[in-house]
Amino acid sequence: MLVDNLEKINQEIQLACQKASRSDNDVTMIAVTKSVEKEIAKELAELGVENMAENRVDKLLEKKAALENFSSIKWHLIGNLQRRKVKSIINKIDYFHALDSLKLAQEIQKRAEKQISCFVEVNVTGEESKHGFKSEEVLDFIHQLAEFDQIKIIGLMTMAPLDASEPVLHEVFSKLKKLQSAINNQHLSYAPCTELSMGMSNDFPIAIEEGATFVRIGTALFRGA
Repeated sequence: MLVDNLEKINQEIQLACQKASRSDNDVTMIAVTKSVEKEIAKELAELGVENMAENRVDKLLEKKAALENFSSIKWHLIGNLQRRKVKSIINKIDYFHALDSLKLAQEIQKRAEKQISCFVEVNVTGEESKHGFKSEEVLDFIHQLAEFDQIKIIGLMTMAPLDASEPVLHEVFSKLKKLQSAINNQHLSYAPCTELSMGMSNDFPIAIEEGATFVRIGTALFRGA
């Protein structure tokens, strides 16, 4: 079942890229393994999936330990991170997708032993239930990180409303793309901001059409597994 699901998702990524006149090499699928046991994650690794994500620190550490023989896997922390947990996780991951405050950035700067590739989390829709900066706050925040040599802002991340219509999804993802381009045009060495982490199982083709470079897939990958 995993093989079939993976093939279907890859086909959908290719179709979305064709529709947007993009190369599918520009899009990285991240397998969000939070809902499955480490044995299933290991099966994915054996199928060649090299990007895996968790939204909880303890679960990421557990899965990483179980898959230590798969040295090519890149680990993504996609959930919000409490400052007290930064020390235990920040040097164990390759990407952090939810940088959402200056205090968290300060803690990462303090604890990181290597430069961390981070996405700034943006609350494009302004929903009170979501974390992240308002769109108009992002550039000011990034400018405050100029001296943080252990943080590299590689892009922006957002989550669209779960029940959004297709026009709303296009609008949300398009807004993030415009913001990413504006920051990229600042030519900041510490914030190249070339990447967009957006799109999940229910909306990733639309996210790709609007410029996503990382899509976070969980439910569609493990359906029936």
